[in-house]
Amino acid sequence: MSNCPLLVIVLGSPGSGKTTLARRIAQEFRLPLVTKDDIKESLFDSLGWHDREWSKKLGRAVFALLYYFMEAQLAAGRSLIVECNFDNENATPRFRALQDQHKFEPFQIFCHAPDEILTRRFRSRWTSGTRHPGHVDDQIDSDQLSAILKRYQEPLNLGGTIIKIDTTDLDHIDYSPLFRELALALDHVA
Repeated sequence: MSNCPLLVIVLGSPGSGKTTLARRIAQEFRLPLVTKDDIKESLFDSLGWHDREWSKKLGRAVFALLYYFMEAQLAAGRSLIVECNFDNENATPRFRALQDQHKFEPFQIFCHAPDEILTRRFRSRWTSGTRHPGHVDDQIDSDQLSAILKRYQEPLNLGGTIIKIDTTDLDHIDYSPLFRELALALDHVA
């Protein structure tokens, strides 16, 4: 049994089903959940939205807040879930620094699907009106979206448990093996 908390990191490309999965895990295990889009959309609602540059600027603030919230929970010895499209180049050093300050067990859940599926989901959530308008996803062209998707093709280099979930067909994912493994990991740190 470990005396450090579990940090459940749900990551992957935009449109890979990260948020849906993270919410399901939070409900199932009654863990606090911090999501990038929830924070960003709260900032949009408070400060307004304009264009892609404004969205990117708020995005930088959101990452600072994500790490702040993670640090606060980990410093208190609490396990939690964080959901975001983290990339190795930027996120791995930040997570390692956080781990040096507040020991935690990483448990990564990497959501992935073929790029054509991710592209279709990305575009359809915008056109359906379910995506907050502050994201201004309509201002992202095909080349930009392709570059975005390429940034999030692998889990972080943190060690710990890594579970890869193929989210190609969101309606037919069997979550029970993931939930069993996560329950064991949470029992180990309890």
